[in-house]
Amino acid sequence: MLTQNPSSQGRKMPENKKKLRWFVALSTLPLLGVVTAFGLVPQSDFDLASNKVDIENIALPKVSVDKTVADYWRNERVQRGDTVDELLRRLSIEDPAAGDYLRKSAEVASFRKLPVGTEVQAETTATGGLIALRYLDKDSAQTLINKQGGEFQTKTLPAQLETRLFVRTGTIKTNLYAATDAAGLPDAAANQLSDLFSGDIDFHHDLRKGDRFTVVYEMTYSNGALLHMGRIQAAEFINQDHTYRALYFQKDAQHGDYYTPEGKSVHKAFLRSPIAYSRVSSSFSLSRFHPILKKWRSHKGTDFAAPMGTKVKVTADGIVAVVGRQGGYGNVIMVNHQGRYTTVYGHLSRFAKGLHKGQHVAQGEVIGYVGMTGLATGPHLHYEFRENGQQKDALRVALPDAKPIDSADLAAFQPVANDLVARLDLLRNTNLAQLD
Repeated sequence: MLTQNPSSQGRKMPENKKKLRWFVALSTLPLLGVVTAFGLVPQSDFDLASNKVDIENIALPKVSVDKTVADYWRNERVQRGDTVDELLRRLSIEDPAAGDYLRKSAEVASFRKLPVGTEVQAETTATGGLIALRYLDKDSAQTLINKQGGEFQTKTLPAQLETRLFVRTGTIKTNLYAATDAAGLPDAAANQLSDLFSGDIDFHHDLRKGDRFTVVYEMTYSNGALLHMGRIQAAEFINQDHTYRALYFQKDAQHGDYYTPEGKSVHKAFLRSPIAYSRVSSSFSLSRFHPILKKWRSHKGTDFAAPMGTKVKVTADGIVAVVGRQGGYGNVIMVNHQGRYTTVYGHLSRFAKGLHKGQHVAQGEVIGYVGMTGLATGPHLHYEFRENGQQKDALRVALPDAKPIDSADLAAFQPVANDLVARLDLLRNTNLAQLD
């Protein structure tokens, strides 16, 4: 506790402090007067309303609700094992009349046969009633189902096909298919790309990290929905700094093929490989230790390791000479070409249906399937290329060229080729600029 200073007791207030207190007191008087005056002003002088409250009913305008606000469009794809009822359930359709119509009406028989993956679009009310339903049938025609006057009506519109051009570019880091996947190129286009350049590039051995490709290809749409991938229109592959180009030229409604900008056929008379893509498990060799016979002997063919059942394509046009089982080859097919060449396909699991001796086969046609019959330790294809009866290394032998473009078609071909080459040049320059 603080103590007081005794010397301050009994001391008189200074004169200047007295004057200050009188000054503060006098200066507050006008304020007090204003407050007092404000409080005394009668309420009537401000014209304030009295305490009476009037209540009036005001009619609100009616709001019209557009029924279409409550309509919904939904998309679903047909799944394996779907029934009509299951598909309608996923489309949120709760309409017994619609279900009965779709299950029984002959007009919508195609609806009950839709393949897996087909997209179905439905417009429904908020309560699940079906207003409209549409889908593409197997012929790409659009089927429309509408509810009119309480009944369902069906009509079919012819397919409205549209072709769009797409471009994809990629760089090889590991293998071709990893690069095409990274570039977003459809599998069908990747296979076409491999086929186009397989006569010049051995995709099993020749690829190098940094090789580049550019592809211009078609996609076909029907009524706005993707129908299928079309053909490649132009392609470029730069392999070990060597540029290869392929341009598509449509001679007439029935005939079209790929050529170099100079008019030479891109295709060789023979494909390098009878399988779209696989690993070479054993190359052509004059001395190889046989894994089953356990001795050194020549291996005058190329073994392509591939899963059981992989499709095997004939590498050139020809006539089937042998179909059947033969010694260490197991199930084997032999095809004669041009009276000079023969190709052999061994260890097959089975043959293409109906394949027989003397049958004409076209390049790229599936003739059999990978297996491990005969002397084989695992599923693979044993492939031989023979010239005048002598086995050659199929991956190294110089393959004969296919027929170039006819001289009569050169005039029509040149402007098409110039346009496609200009596109590839522009794309290449753009890609190089991006890389820089």
